[in-house]
Amino acid sequence: MSYKIVVDSCCELPADFLWDRRFERVPLGLEVGDYNILDDENFNQAEFLRKVAEYPKCPKSSCPSPERFMESYREDVDHVYAVTLSSHLSGSYNSARLGKDLYHEKYGGKQIHVVDSESASGGEAQIALKIMELEESGLSFEKIVEKIEAFRDSVHTYFVLDNLETLRKNGRLSGVKALVASTLNIKPVMGADKGEIIQKSQTIGIKKALSKMAEFAASEVGNAAGRRLIITHCNAAQRAEQVKRMILEKAGFKDCIIMDTRGVSSMYANDGGVIVTT
Repeated sequence: MSYKIVVDSCCELPADFLWDRRFERVPLGLEVGDYNILDDENFNQAEFLRKVAEYPKCPKSSCPSPERFMESYREDVDHVYAVTLSSHLSGSYNSARLGKDLYHEKYGGKQIHVVDSESASGGEAQIALKIMELEESGLSFEKIVEKIEAFRDSVHTYFVLDNLETLRKNGRLSGVKALVASTLNIKPVMGADKGEIIQKSQTIGIKKALSKMAEFAASEVGNAAGRRLIITHCNAAQRAEQVKRMILEKAGFKDCIIMDTRGVSSMYANDGGVIVTT
């Protein structure tokens, strides 16, 4: 059976798959004052981070329209899957679901399944790559839907950021009870619980925070040998490599992918942020 995997642009795909016809990235919009761009293949991280640093207010993102998702489903394939940002963080999931309804109304029946990643960035990539593996193994659409929902529930997401202001100002930290002022150099280790951001721990200094995150990633994964480690970073390749080494010292994953963030993930992670998914 032929298939297509649609992801919103918060999903960091490995370079090998960016131009693979089995995948399509649907871009979100990014707004930094008067600077408005799509998070597409033309995204320039250095320019974007400079704009954010110079802007006194908070950058914003806008999700793709249902019509845009609908058009992405118009491929001559048997099965279509869409993977989106957590519905607690963005309207992208709702747009993708409405796009499915619009497609069925306008073009008729097709097997389409929309997955709320309950994560972001590498978490979306985990799910998209798993769908690819399941499709390539020859499973039925119904079995893949069952397995991918269970897999989504098993994905763990962690992150350490130098700057949580974008998340806070955009109301994405509503599930976090309290955060200590960053002026004290106390760095929280954050995670996700059913798509909502939670605080798992806090340390003094970024090095200890990264180490604590690595501990969580290694200890909570379960069967690491059957899992993929994905680390995404915002202009922080050295930190990402350090985290990789710390995690792999404690747990042996089948594969490890490190990727720089594109637009939406860069906006929320800010310069220096590191995200880990297992």
